[in-house]
Amino acid sequence: MQPSPLSINKFRIFFILCTLGILTDNIIVIHYLNQPWEIAIVDGLVSVGLLTLAGLLIIHTLRFYLPTGKQYINIFSKCLILAVIWVLLIKVILHFFYGQNAAYSKLLYESLPVRFSIGFLLLGCFTMIGILWFSQQEQKESETRKQDAEKLAKEAELFKLRQQLQPHFLFNSLNSINALIGTRPEEARRMVQQLSEFLRGTIKKEDTDWISLKEELQYLELYLNIEKVRFGNRLSTAFQIDKESTELKIPALLLQPIVENAIKFGLYDTTGQTEIILSAKKEGGHLLIAVTNPFDPATASPIHGTGFGLKSIQRRLYLLFGRKDLLTSTAKDNTFTSIIKIPQTQNHE
Repeated sequence: MQPSPLSINKFRIFFILCTLGILTDNIIVIHYLNQPWEIAIVDGLVSVGLLTLAGLLIIHTLRFYLPTGKQYINIFSKCLILAVIWVLLIKVILHFFYGQNAAYSKLLYESLPVRFSIGFLLLGCFTMIGILWFSQQEQKESETRKQDAEKLAKEAELFKLRQQLQPHFLFNSLNSINALIGTRPEEARRMVQQLSEFLRGTIKKEDTDWISLKEELQYLELYLNIEKVRFGNRLSTAFQIDKESTELKIPALLLQPIVENAIKFGLYDTTGQTEIILSAKKEGGHLLIAVTNPFDPATASPIHGTGFGLKSIQRRLYLLFGRKDLLTSTAKDNTFTSIIKIPQTQNHE
């Protein structure tokens, strides 16, 4: 258990102030009982000094050993033993200094039971304060470790999601290139070049969690150029982007899987030309992005067949924001729409 330096300093200040308070009280009481200031100060320094050492011993023990259950009996038994030793040492040391002073000797012997009671009570208080403080520090450290573990797990899952998306797209592209090599070699060559640029952009973005919508759309264009080689004139796209939204932040590589999902359900289950529409605008404190595609209700199941793309986006948004309402999908009038809300209230720098 390693408390923070700031916490340790606060505890030290508290302990020092308590010690000074006890020392002042001891000196005043002894002087009040008709003893000279010199004797009162020496009595206070010896008594409180030894008591402080006993308290430090207990606190040092608690730093490495916090009692639980029946172990509290052991720790308070040690307080009792230390109180006895403390009183015996006070008797020996103060008698050595002022044993020839009859009035003080009488006061010393008569005060031993009271000193023992007060010493045991103070050591018990030191023990309880130490237990509470170190328990609190241990709880804070446990919470910090838990948060760090959750953060690492979240980052690992986000990384895994991103790594899963790339092979998923890469396999589709390589299959398309393989199909084009024999019949349309020029298009296959162009697709290889575009795929290379796409993957190069992916590598550059691996270290960037957040980018502007403008950068994300540039990256998305590379992906769409590859898909247009695959599907030819059947695929067309339209961007409807408000200028105000272009500089808003978005998690890198977020849009490609959702557009891929739109292409999948827009082209695989329909015939003829298909237009994918992507719109973006700022709405309140969110960046609102909508992707729409046509679908054939007779052959597609867009609500239940969202596929890996939308599931990965939904999981990624939940890991980033802890919310499950940031991705919604609706099907109406042969049009399937996916809407993403990206909160802009956090610091994405």
